[in-house]
Amino acid sequence: MSREAAISLPRKSWAGNTPDKFPDPAPTLGIPFPEVLLLERAPNEQEAKSLESHRRSERKGSRMRYLTMDQKPELESPVVILAFTGWNDAASAASNAARFAMRRLGARKFASIEPEPFFTFTETRPYVRLDSSGERQLTWPGNEFYYARTPSQGPDYVIGIGAEPNLRWRTFTEEYMELFNTLDVSMVVSLGALIGEASHRRPISVTGSAADPSLARELNLQRSRYEGPTGILGILHNALQEAKRPSVSLWATVPHYITNEQCPPATLAVLQRMQQLLGTSFDLDEIEAASDGFRDQLETTLAGDPQLRSYLERLEAALAEEEAEGSLPEATDLVGDIEQFLRENSEND
Repeated sequence: MSREAAISLPRKSWAGNTPDKFPDPAPTLGIPFPEVLLLERAPNEQEAKSLESHRRSERKGSRMRYLTMDQKPELESPVVILAFTGWNDAASAASNAARFAMRRLGARKFASIEPEPFFTFTETRPYVRLDSSGERQLTWPGNEFYYARTPSQGPDYVIGIGAEPNLRWRTFTEEYMELFNTLDVSMVVSLGALIGEASHRRPISVTGSAADPSLARELNLQRSRYEGPTGILGILHNALQEAKRPSVSLWATVPHYITNEQCPPATLAVLQRMQQLLGTSFDLDEIEAASDGFRDQLETTLAGDPQLRSYLERLEAALAEEEAEGSLPEATDLVGDIEQFLRENSEND
């Protein structure tokens, strides 16, 4: 697949603005994306054998029918980080953030979900690529779990990365909930990204919300008020709320005119907000460099197109008139809030 991506400014309805204010721009521009981030990889030989040998097994004493746990890691009230490709993941901002965190934490795979019952492979297709020796490797869509232990001052982590399923969402959710119960997780943090009215010249907005009103107050987050179609993240958060298991959702807004497969500035924004929320720290130099390069390429393209520049100037003027909503609190305040919450939650167990 070509690494060329386009900036396409589609027809859009702008709430509170007249159609004359935002003409329909026509240009389509190609911008190459630097290949910096880790993409999904094919399983190595050992992982492939493990998956094949366990894919139909059912463990005694467990209700998990489709989740294979190669080992149960010894973790202390871990925090779960979740991201799904697909509907919840504009420009791969959320899934790339989860993969980046997985790499930086040195997380190790310990479980996966059998894909056959949950995917229509004509809609979510397997992926073929060549390895370093030129051999073809096949990767099926699926969902995998990784764990990372951290020093005593920080929580342990479970990172779940996968594709949004096509089928049997209730059964799929039950598998996740049973895993959360087995590991006795202290909190679930989901990452998402959506297309919205934003400019790449402004900081990428990341909003944090919680469905539980007491948790939202305790961590100084918004209470979720969304109504409308939802993805698998919405289903999982509903199940978590019913189970009274704490959960938080972080969503980045990707500028609507960027149609690249990936958007490093949005990925960086998700990582920065996640660090603030969890009080952890990653080396972000790699993704910061990718983000700067991405913005530079956009500006280079814009310099040669007066019509597109004019459109963005009008967009930025309109955005400047709107008050920011749903922002997260300052990092130091939020870290203290969540540490207190996790400590009190542990004491009450």
